[in-house]
Amino acid sequence: MGQFVTIIRNRMALSCTQSFYLLVDGSRSLVSMSLTMAEVYTLNQDEDGFLYMTYASQEMFG
Repeated sequence: MGQFVTIIRNRMALSCTQSFYLLVDGSRSLVSMSLTMAEVYTLNQDEDGFLYMTYASQEMFG
């Protein structure tokens, strides 16, 4: 997940002052960066077989 977040951050061209979060389980839980994508899918897949993720970004300083 850490590598996935890095790729998404780079593609979105987020600055170093912006934090980036991935949420799963109906946008109630933060994704652990130490899990693999397969583990996140297994733990959080929807009834229809898809993994739905929501992202949030927030300005942060220093």
